Amino acid sequence: MKTITNDIKYRVGIAGYGIVGKRRHEYLMKHPKVEVVSVCDQNFIPPSVPLDKSISIHKNYVELLKEDLDILFVCLTNNIAAEVTKSGLKNNLHVFCEKPPGMNVNDIKSVISIEKKKPKLKLKYGFNHRYHDSVETALEIIKSKKLGTIVNLRGVYGKSKIIPFSGGWRSKRELAGGGILLDQGIHMIDLMRLFCGDFIEVKSFISNDYWNHDVEDNAYALLKDKLGRIAMINSSATQWQHKFNLEISLTEGYIELSGILSGSKSYGEEKIVYGIRDNESIDGQMKSQTSKFLKDNSWEKEIFEFIECISKDRPIINGNSQDALETMKLVFKIYYDDKIWRNKYKIEI
Repeated sequence: MKTITNDIKYRVGIAGYGIVGKRRHEYLMKHPKVEVVSVCDQNFIPPSVPLDKSISIHKNYVELLKEDLDILFVCLTNNIAAEVTKSGLKNNLHVFCEKPPGMNVNDIKSVISIEKKKPKLKLKYGFNHRYHDSVETALEIIKSKKLGTIVNLRGVYGKSKIIPFSGGWRSKRELAGGGILLDQGIHMIDLMRLFCGDFIEVKSFISNDYWNHDVEDNAYALLKDKLGRIAMINSSATQWQHKFNLEISLTEGYIELSGILSGSKSYGEEKIVYGIRDNESIDGQMKSQTSKFLKDNSWEKEIFEFIECISKDRPIINGNSQDALETMKLVFKIYYDDKIWRNKYKIEI
């Protein structure tokens, strides 16, 4: 394993150089201990992030993995994400893979089986919503117990039709494995698990009645954890106006996260509102405090934390393979609970 000094950098390869691959490159360039040396994409077009002449370009990940690399970033379609992640580990590379970890639960299980054979390597999955300032602030408040303990959660995460959902690989089951829930709602599921831990019961309805693709355009679910707390989620591709909203009721107050800063800047301003319950209020009104966040630091913080775990040989805490597995299990329990959907698409858990 390479020992990093001040004048030696980790050599990074990026598999998949679309929108996400280019964005990962943008933030990797800000880290003093890494250099992107190679990228691959089957449909390579001139990138928005300028490529240095020293960066080699390949048409596929097999050629990419022949390069002298230390770290692999996997930014590919769901149907090959797990395969490429395993190949990276087998080539003794630290791997960062975008969410979701694959097409189904078995994909992430197969990755973990390889990971266990490579204990010195770091594997991290890209759940960057955990690193948003509003989410980190909410987690601090919850851990402080100043608003008591969680009673319930309600979350809505929706996209409009202008997102290339109705076309492209995300609308094709053979490439994506699922629709809006697996592609985007998985972030909300991950946050609910972050705040509450694992959920043990699921009730759901899944629908593709509007777009009529073979992946869902709406998922509605009720989740129950071992303490009896209920979380409600709607992951939607018929929201028309992009929306992110997560309400958390606590025994002594509430927290509301709304808006999420993103590359498209289409979810509105990112803010957190929280307040303390007023026992003397007769009309349900209460004092609250609002904080707004003007910059999306999540991508940089997520990447920098990953590099630090590698350089200091620290365990991956956020976005580790067990996190990814449990989140994927919950997503597929939501699919499975809808009997019509389960039978139509032969969903397994």
